[in-house]
Amino acid sequence: MKRLILLDSHAILHRAYHALPDFATSKGEPTGALYGLSTMVIKIIEDLKPDYIVACYDLKGPTYRHEIYKEYKAGRQKTDDDLITQINRSQDVFKALNIPIYSKAGFEADDIIGTIVEQVKIQNLQDKNESEKLEVIIASGDMDTMQLIDGTDVKVYTLKKGIKDTIMYDEEAVIERFGFGPKLIPDYKGLRGDPSDNIPGIRGIGEKSGTSLIVAFGTIENMYKELEKGNEKAFVKAGMSPRLIQLLKDNKEEAEFSKMLAVIRRDAPIDFVIPGKIFKEDVDMEKIRNFWNELEFRTLMPRLEKAINGKPAELFDGVEQVKKVEEIDPAELEKTALALWIVTSNITNPTLDDIYAFGHTEKFAEATKIIFAELDKRNVRKIYDDIELPLIPVVHKMEKRGVKINRKLLGELSKKYHATLADLEKKIWELAGVEFNIASPKQLGEILFDKLGLKAKNAKKTAGGARSTKESELEKMRDMHPIVPFIFEYREIAKLLGTYIDAIPPLLDKENRLHTHFIQSGSTTGRMASQDPGLQNIPIKTELGKNIRYAFIPEKGFKLVSLDYSQMELRIAAFMSGDQKLIDIFKKGEDVHTAVAASVFKVDPKEVTSEMRRRAKVINFGIIYGMGVNALKQNLGSTREEAQTFLNDYFSTFSTLASYLDNVKAETAERGYTETFYGRRRYFEGINSKLPFIRAAAERMAINAPIQGTEADVIKLAMIKIDEYLTKNKLEDTAYLLLQVHDELVCEIREDKAEEISKEITKIMQEVMGPKDTSGIILTAQAAIGDSWGELK
Repeated sequence: MKRLILLDSHAILHRAYHALPDFATSKGEPTGALYGLSTMVIKIIEDLKPDYIVACYDLKGPTYRHEIYKEYKAGRQKTDDDLITQINRSQDVFKALNIPIYSKAGFEADDIIGTIVEQVKIQNLQDKNESEKLEVIIASGDMDTMQLIDGTDVKVYTLKKGIKDTIMYDEEAVIERFGFGPKLIPDYKGLRGDPSDNIPGIRGIGEKSGTSLIVAFGTIENMYKELEKGNEKAFVKAGMSPRLIQLLKDNKEEAEFSKMLAVIRRDAPIDFVIPGKIFKEDVDMEKIRNFWNELEFRTLMPRLEKAINGKPAELFDGVEQVKKVEEIDPAELEKTALALWIVTSNITNPTLDDIYAFGHTEKFAEATKIIFAELDKRNVRKIYDDIELPLIPVVHKMEKRGVKINRKLLGELSKKYHATLADLEKKIWELAGVEFNIASPKQLGEILFDKLGLKAKNAKKTAGGARSTKESELEKMRDMHPIVPFIFEYREIAKLLGTYIDAIPPLLDKENRLHTHFIQSGSTTGRMASQDPGLQNIPIKTELGKNIRYAFIPEKGFKLVSLDYSQMELRIAAFMSGDQKLIDIFKKGEDVHTAVAASVFKVDPKEVTSEMRRRAKVINFGIIYGMGVNALKQNLGSTREEAQTFLNDYFSTFSTLASYLDNVKAETAERGYTETFYGRRRYFEGINSKLPFIRAAAERMAINAPIQGTEADVIKLAMIKIDEYLTKNKLEDTAYLLLQVHDELVCEIREDKAEEISKEITKIMQEVMGPKDTSGIILTAQAAIGDSWGELK
């Protein structure tokens, strides 16, 4: 027996739309529902191993149900424009997968499914070859199609929650859930109605009484036969009160009409034809790859490949890769991937699939030629030639050397932190009055919101409608109950253990060195990233996080040296904007936050209080990240009026900086991209989106992109020049670059040369850009020498 999957497309799309965040492409096209639909298809392929897949659709316009009952589905909210766009676009998903689509004007997708089920039953009866008969599984996001279930030959595979939690119903499972079989579901709806479809039913009959009536009498027709006989005793025996019996008598027409609306039609004017090929044999991988790349679904192809072929994806530099026929030199692949990222930085850490997709070819050499031609076309060849290409060997040296780890110290931290975690768990359970899984958002939500009755002002929900327990939401409740601070502490320690303390030791080599993988193309701004582990994210604001850095130590006879740029982004913002007041602050060597506070609050620098300086620091960094008045209000802990006044005073004081930021937004909207000082581009196709939230997010990121991108360029150039200095002076065995974390470089230098070499490296870092480029501002770098990374901060 072969397996046919019937997709209730609209139901799945609606569920995905409400279960997933508001995804969108860089062009601003909404894609959340499309992503959910695509992942659902992959899950179906993995779980159900279909021979055939067919998609069934509603069409625009009224159905026959609307013609006989104008109020049908009248209570439903108007479908969001974003969802309508994706419903229309969704047929392209099926076309790319070569999945046939069935629909008919005047009929709903359920009726199309019901008709196909009926036609398959007839075909099964006529087909004497058992192996060619079809088992039907209906994949849906709601329960309406469960009335079509027939034994084990027709089942419903439905979503319980979100788009991952699924359940399979056969006839036995329906009886277990409802107390009666699938064929009686329309009768059940006829009695109690269906608010989602605005099917009236009999007002006053609910779930319990409706179920009792169906179990006792079966169909609605049988109930009224008994009533016509005057057999009211049977209804009393079934638990019906005189009031309910009278309701039945008075509403026969409503019950029968509601049942008729609930019955799925099986006679839609369509002719179902079994697809000519088995699904797996008919998938055009190139077709779906191009389509998903257009939607920027970069992770789906390896999953589809694995689902269809049953083979795990291969790994290249820790990134999933679909196996290709071509044998490609890893070094050439790395270079081409970097070039692609420079061409379009939205594709971070590009894979081989990304390269093929951009070049619209399955031939690596052809794709490479196209990508490098695009480097010249977009005028970014210098970024590749002068920064990224010469950095490759530097990064490889860093990875090869690795950093020494004090395994014993991590072991001690592990014992200590696990003990602290256990104590916190007990305290939380004691305050909750019950033991529960603190790591489970669902269980935590039930404790906080239901058991303890906590409710924050303006509380947000998750995309799936659940009450959110993410950090920003818990912060609103921090002072409402003593349990909340403990949850924050619990989460911090659990993350430190799972991400670093317990995760690092298995990654160490025999010499206890950690060889982190650095990703030059790891961000959209130009910054590097790292993985196994991601060192950029080790928290340093709390003592708990700082303690991890003490486990990073030098080899015997060496010292660790940290070289850190000071207030780099603000210095770049000053010279790129040309704001003379800000430039003068840095040229005079003043404390920028104190100087800004003095200017904005119009007081002498000596009169600047710590609170004034804190506020100036918040706005200094907030402004270059596109912070608006609401975010500023939250970070200052002030009112909206105070934040607006502060913002106005800041921009009137540093008016050239304000004009520069406005110009960045305007130019990005016109050109579609930003540029760093060195010409690195970042594209923002969402900057002209019709969707306000996408446009606003693009504007915020565009403001910061030239500044953060220039910062990334500078530190990468510094790494290249430092490596050149070490090589030229034959210091390769004396000093090593180990780590790069944002504005900081960590080196390992022989103890007797640490002071001398660190001074030279500091000088190199400060002179990457000349005074003419920076309007005389020095890119100040500071060196610190010690026996662990923790000592250097």
